[in-house]
Amino acid sequence: MTKVPPQPGPLTVDLVISGAAEIFCAAVDPSATERVPTSGGVAVDGGRIVAIGDVSGYRGRETVDAAGGVVMPGFVDAHTHVVFGGSRVAEYAAKVAGRPVPDGVPAGIVGTMTETRVASARELVEQSGARIAEMLAHGTTTLESKTGYGLSVDAEQKLLDVNRLLTERSPARILSTYTGGHAFAPGVDRDGWVRQVADQARQAGRDGLAEFNDVYCDDGYFDCEQTRTILEAGRESGLRPRVHLDAYSHTGAAALTAELGAASADHLNYTTDAELSRLAAAGVIGVYLPCLEYAVRHPKPLDPRRVRDAGMTLALATDICPGCWTVSMQMVVVMACRAGGLSVAEALTAATHGSAVSLGMDDEVGSIALGKRADLVILDVPSHEDVAYRIGRNNARVVLAGGHVVAVRDADDPARRLLARQGEM
Repeated sequence: MTKVPPQPGPLTVDLVISGAAEIFCAAVDPSATERVPTSGGVAVDGGRIVAIGDVSGYRGRETVDAAGGVVMPGFVDAHTHVVFGGSRVAEYAAKVAGRPVPDGVPAGIVGTMTETRVASARELVEQSGARIAEMLAHGTTTLESKTGYGLSVDAEQKLLDVNRLLTERSPARILSTYTGGHAFAPGVDRDGWVRQVADQARQAGRDGLAEFNDVYCDDGYFDCEQTRTILEAGRESGLRPRVHLDAYSHTGAAALTAELGAASADHLNYTTDAELSRLAAAGVIGVYLPCLEYAVRHPKPLDPRRVRDAGMTLALATDICPGCWTVSMQMVVVMACRAGGLSVAEALTAATHGSAVSLGMDDEVGSIALGKRADLVILDVPSHEDVAYRIGRNNARVVLAGGHVVAVRDADDPARRLLARQGEM
């Protein structure tokens, strides 16, 4: 009698997500769409993606049913000012109503500077951590966090320390950006402050407290020469430049941004097509901030298709700050589609892969691919296009970071047992 060899059973892995009606992989090459699995599931082991699409050959120690929803990469928020003290709600409410801002309420960067300086590091961690928890619940698993509301050496150091503490405590991946070059405190010697910012940028890099160095180059803020001084100082200790560029005027700083090989140029409202092409040739990523433009009623909104058509990789970000308090990259996608004219797939790709490229993290996050970190969002909608269609709704049912469930929207969701088991409740 012939003996039949035993058939190999399913491969056991840490987690299997099954039952997805759609897997939105954020494929970079549109021609590769047919080769990307579009439904099924994702298998995860050791925090990494090991299978996409057909996961019938895998048995998960833990399982999550996508229940006919969408699995997509975790959002990557490429530009945030999430660390700040207080609120500017009185200023905002007055402005939207067309009334004068009341005397004595926090207003503008200086108003937030005052509130931030008086807050302790512990208070800032609590306030900012609560905002980051909301961002995570809406599907953001990686974000950039700027300093910039201290505007003194001691206060900026406090914000760098807060970024470090947030990184240690949050399941989201947080990349720190030193932004002493955000503005000038009232009455400060401007040349002296530029020198202090340059020195602190060097030190932040040496101390490992930041990955990037950002400057707000615009009328009334830092000019091109000051911007160069600060960014070159940061590069000496390994901080890659980022630039707030041409938000409210044309500065000509695009040439400097390209020359320095900046990771990103953000805003770009007054940047010319020729300058966008130069930035593209230098590999600089263009960051579009549609919710900020809405919040401030920007006089010259950016057309993100100009950025894309110039050959730049496009990224999206919330620009969460006291003047644009939004935690949701889903809302950013809504605005990028309706106000910016992007397709939903273009906007979602910019909000994941494009933003990951701007942070130098695209080999780890920003798309669903074999070997990448399992930062995933399960949406309770049948199509990725519903993210832009269902305005103002949090469609993120389950959020995973590194293969661990870190947020579950509904109290009765079966996935909540994993959240409790992994100690994140």
